[in-house]
Amino acid sequence: MKKNTGSIDRIVRAIVGAVLIMAAFLLDANGLTVVFYVVGVVFLITAITGFCAFYKFFSIDTRKK
Repeated sequence: MKKNTGSIDRIVRAIVGAVLIMAAFLLDANGLTVVFYVVGVVFLITAITGFCAFYKFFSIDTRKK
């Protein structure tokens, strides 16, 4: 897997992912909390790995060359 997310993109993804997980934790249990958990975890994984399948599909690369 080739990395396709730049450092600023990864930082933003990590922050948004953490905020979504915290929001899901603080909200009452409903369908929206599950969505927040899933999206938050996906954002954290893409931030850690530096690879985004969505970017790959659309040939987007935010890394500095």
